[in-house]
Amino acid sequence: MSTWPLELFDFAYIPDMDQELNRLAALAEDEDWEYKNSPGLAKKRPILHNYIRFTYKRLAEEGQIELSDDGQMIVFDTGLVTKNQEPIFALFSHNYIQNRQPWHFKKWCRKGEGDLNVFSALPDMAHYFTDPSSLIFDRRKELRINYEHIIQDNKDRFPEPYKSMEDHTLQIFLKGYIDNVKERIKRNYKTAVPQYYNGNIQLLLPLCMSSPSRADLALVAENKGNFYRIATCLTLDMAYNNARQLARPDKDWLQP
Repeated sequence: MSTWPLELFDFAYIPDMDQELNRLAALAEDEDWEYKNSPGLAKKRPILHNYIRFTYKRLAEEGQIELSDDGQMIVFDTGLVTKNQEPIFALFSHNYIQNRQPWHFKKWCRKGEGDLNVFSALPDMAHYFTDPSSLIFDRRKELRINYEHIIQDNKDRFPEPYKSMEDHTLQIFLKGYIDNVKERIKRNYKTAVPQYYNGNIQLLLPLCMSSPSRADLALVAENKGNFYRIATCLTLDMAYNNARQLARPDKDWLQP
């Protein structure tokens, strides 16, 4: 069982998270870390913010956090790389201020930097699955849809005019759109994008309502062994957050 706190901000004091995220984004290979579907959000680089928090949580669960040989520093692998594909680590020193977190953020480090020489071994990056086949949609399996649950619990996520419809009317529309999703993933199983959520690998499927070429929502398919169960949907920002935890989605329908 992990001895590390599961929340990054319980583990370490980070004086200016926004500034540190800017530094990390500048050090890492180019990537868009902003939401595109949540206007007016005050938080900057929200995708990167969530990525670091949940990467730390997974590493804490796995015990993939390394103490320096002298016990004064601690480090974890962010899972990100520089433009030259050099791994980036998060480095911390002891926090000697009383009544605060035990560690104090020091800097983002390239693997080759001298700051990491105090570690005889560096920790591995986070692992999220043991069976690679869980990342691929198996088109031989049945899709079972809980239409009522999707609508009742997620109606506010639907675009207009759908969110203003009566539930029964929306369900009729939804069945037609999901039929299109089924045909799309039958033709191309790679349409399904894996995400990590609550300790499980799930698959995200595009729900295109306003236009056949643009997704409005992401359906969440849970592998139940002999079939996939779909009982919820996510906004595209929510879906991208979860998918990015595994890897940057290389898909045409799920982009930040």
